[in-house]
Amino acid sequence: MRELVEYIAKNLVDEPDSVRVTEREEEHAFILELTVAPDDMGKVIGKQGRIAKAIRTVVKAATTKSPKKYIVEIV
Repeated sequence: MRELVEYIAKNLVDEPDSVRVTEREEEHAFILELTVAPDDMGKVIGKQGRIAKAIRTVVKAATTKSPKKYIVEIV
């Protein structure tokens, strides 16, 4: 799932080399932390958070059969 978020983010930003996705596991969920360059933050979040919400929706749809929940956080 980390690769999917990284692929989407790299295609949205101007500096794809600065995109980092780290994955950590908690008791009931996997947390995917997306980090981008400060200038690209607006491109990943979008107007009123629409792009961020779309990324989260894609991840949720891709992991429907997974026993654990995936959460995308933009750092």
